[in-house]
Amino acid sequence: MPENESPSLSLPERDPMYEREKEKYERPIVSREFILQYLQGLGRPASLEDLIEDLGVVEDDQEALRRRLRAMERDGQLLRNRRGAYGIAEAMELIRGSVIAHPDGFGFLSRDDGGKDLFLSPREMRKVFHGDLILGRVIGEDRRGRLEGAVVRVLEHALTQVVGRFHADEGSRYVIPEDRRINQEFVVTSSGELAPVHGQIVVLQIDTYPDGRNLPEGHIVEILGEHMAPGMEVEIAVRSYGLPFQWPEAVEREAAEIAPEVPEAMKEGRRDLRALPLVTIDGADAKDFDDAVYAEAREGGGFRLFVAIADVASYVQPGSALDQEARRRGNSVYFPGRVIPMLPEALSNGLCSLNPHVDRLCMVCEMEFDAAGECQQFRFARGVMRSQRRFTYDEVAQLLSGEHSPEGDDVALLPHLQTLHDLYRSLAKAREERGTIEFDSQESRMIYNDQGRIDSIVPLQRNVAHRIIEECMLAANVCAAQYFRIHQFPMLYRVHPEPNADKIEDLRRFLGELGVPLRLPMRPRSVDLAQIIEATRERPDANLIQTIILRSLSQAYYTVDTSLHFGLAYPAYTHFTSPIRRYPDLLVHRGIQELLDAAAAGRAPRLPVLSELKELGQHCSMTERRADEASREAVQWLKCEFMLDKVGTEYTGIITGVTGFGLFVALREVYVEGLVHISTLGSDYYHFDAKHYRIVGERSGEIFQLGEEIRVRLVQVNLDERKIEFERVLAEGQSNGERKRRRR
Repeated sequence: MPENESPSLSLPERDPMYEREKEKYERPIVSREFILQYLQGLGRPASLEDLIEDLGVVEDDQEALRRRLRAMERDGQLLRNRRGAYGIAEAMELIRGSVIAHPDGFGFLSRDDGGKDLFLSPREMRKVFHGDLILGRVIGEDRRGRLEGAVVRVLEHALTQVVGRFHADEGSRYVIPEDRRINQEFVVTSSGELAPVHGQIVVLQIDTYPDGRNLPEGHIVEILGEHMAPGMEVEIAVRSYGLPFQWPEAVEREAAEIAPEVPEAMKEGRRDLRALPLVTIDGADAKDFDDAVYAEAREGGGFRLFVAIADVASYVQPGSALDQEARRRGNSVYFPGRVIPMLPEALSNGLCSLNPHVDRLCMVCEMEFDAAGECQQFRFARGVMRSQRRFTYDEVAQLLSGEHSPEGDDVALLPHLQTLHDLYRSLAKAREERGTIEFDSQESRMIYNDQGRIDSIVPLQRNVAHRIIEECMLAANVCAAQYFRIHQFPMLYRVHPEPNADKIEDLRRFLGELGVPLRLPMRPRSVDLAQIIEATRERPDANLIQTIILRSLSQAYYTVDTSLHFGLAYPAYTHFTSPIRRYPDLLVHRGIQELLDAAAAGRAPRLPVLSELKELGQHCSMTERRADEASREAVQWLKCEFMLDKVGTEYTGIITGVTGFGLFVALREVYVEGLVHISTLGSDYYHFDAKHYRIVGERSGEIFQLGEEIRVRLVQVNLDERKIEFERVLAEGQSNGERKRRRR
C-alpha cells in the first residue's frame, strides 16, 4: 500500500470520486481516479490481488473491479503486463492513438495527445488495420528522421467485416480486401450455405485478427456479386468504410407510424407562413427539399428575407430509434446515382420535405438587411408553410436572365425571384468586403447510359441561382450561431481554423518567388488571401496560386468552441439549414426550439451537457470525413471503369500534383485524374523540387510545375487499385528541354 494511504480509512473517506460513483451505482465501486492515484503512489504495476487487498474491495464487488480494470485497459489508461499486473500506460511511456494506414503498406500512429505522428513500418502494420485504436511506443528514428513506433496492444478494432475479392487457388480459400489500406489477405474458414465463385465480391466476418505472424481469418456472410456489375462500386465503398445502410427494425417501426400529412394538432401555436410565396430551389435530381426562401424589398433599399427549414426536430425525438440511427449515421452520403440517407424516406422525401402545395412544419429565420447587405436584426420561430413552387437552379437562372419567359404561376413568382436576386447582389458585395475566400473550382457529374455505365463526364455549371441559395443559407447559419452566442447556450459550431504558421511561411516564400505583388502578412486574414486570388485571377499561373493557397488551409470540423470560420470570414458559424441530411443541424434546431420554449414559458433553458456535445462534434466530424472518403472511392472506381477502353488515347491536362515519383494530371476533356510516372517524362534525370512544387530535368533544365498544361497519353488503367497511368506526349518534332526554352 502507498505510504500516504491509511488502511483504517473507509472507501468513502479515501476515494475522491466516491459521491459521484454513489450517484451512478447502487453499490459504489472504486473510481478510475482512485485506481490511478493508488498506482501512482505505489510506483510500480500491481496485481489484481494487490488491488483488491490494498483498496479494500469486498468479495461482492470484485467482479465490478475486474470490469472496471478491463474498461481502463480498453481506454488506454492501464496496461496489463506479461505477469498480469496492471500499470499506468503513461508511466510505461505508452502512447494512445489511431492507426492511419497507407496503401503502400506502411502507416502512422495518430496520437490522441496531439503529438507528432509515429511512423509504423510494414512489419508493424501486419498487426493492425486502418482505424484501430492502439497503444504504441517510440522505438527510435527511421532513416528519414521520423519517430518510429511499435504496436504494443490493440485497444479497439475498427473492423468487424471486410469486403473483397474471393479467391480459390489449389485448395486454399482467401479474400483480398478491396480497401487498399488493408494489405493483408484473409483466410476463409467457412462460407456456411453460401457458395462463392472465384473472383466474386464477398463480405467476410472477421473471426481472428492478425498478430504479425498469423494472417487474419473469417467466414463469408454475404456474396455481393461479380466484380464489374453495375453499382458494385457503391456496394464496395459502403461496406469498406463501414457506412450504416440498413435500417434497424425499431427504426422501420417508427417510420411506418409516420403519417403522410402533417396532423392539424401539430400546426397549432405556430406562425402561419402559408400565404408567403416561399419556393424551393434545388438541383434537377434532388428528392428532399429542406429549405425554402422568400425576400421582399424594404424602404431605403433594404430587404427582409425568410429562410424556412424543414422542422425535423418535431418528428425525430431525442432518444428515439430514429434519433439514435440518425446520430450513428451522422449525415447522408451521396454517391453517383445513389444516396444513403440519414433519415428514412418517409421523413427525408416525405413528411419533412418541403414539397410544393402541401402544408409542412418548418423552423423559420426571418432576417432584415440594409442596402449594404448587413443583417440588422433577426428572429427565429416555429412555423407552418406551403411551398408555392419547386424550382430547379437552371429554371431560376433562365427566368432571371430572360432566356425563358414566365408562364402560368411563374408570372406572379418572377418579381419575388428578382427581389432575391437583388438581395443576393447586396450579400455578395458584403461577402467581398468581408474577404471570403472563393476558388475557381470545377466540379463534374456523370451521365449514365441505359446499362448503368458512364456515358460521359461533364462539368457541373454553377449559375446565379446556386449563388442566391448559397448566400441565403449562409445568412441563416450565421444568425443561428449569433442566437446561441447571445443566449450563451452551448451548441456545435462549424469551425475553420486559421492556417498553420509553417504552411503560411511556405506560402509567403512561394508567392514571393512567383512575383505576386501583394505581400502576405505573417498571420493573414481571409481577406488577404482573397485579395491575392482576385489580383492573380487573370495570370497564366492562377491555377497554381489557387492550388497552393487551398493546400495551406486547415480542415473544417464541428466543435463546441465559438471560434472563427476562416474561409467564410465569420467570427462564429454553425449549420442550421440541412437537418434532413446532417445531424449537427438537427441539434441546432433542438437548441433553438429549447430557447423558444423557455422564453414562452418564462423559465431558464435546459442546457445540453457540454461533454456530450463535444463527443457529438468529434463523431459528426468523423462521419463527414468518412462519407467524403467513401464517395471519392466510388467515383474513382467509376472513372477508372470509364477509361478502360480508352488506352492509347491522347489528352490535354493540367498538372494538379507534383511528387517525387511523378506528376498527377487532371484531363481537361473528361475530368479524370491520373499519374505520369517520372520515368516517362523523357530521357533525362528528373529531380523533385518540393519547395517550388515542380520537377526539374538535370541536363535539360526542363520544368514541370503545378498548374501547368501538359499533353499525355493513357497507358494503363488498374481497376483494382483505382489507378490511372499516363505518359507524357512530345509534340511532333519536339525534343526534351524544348518546352522550357519556349517558355523562357
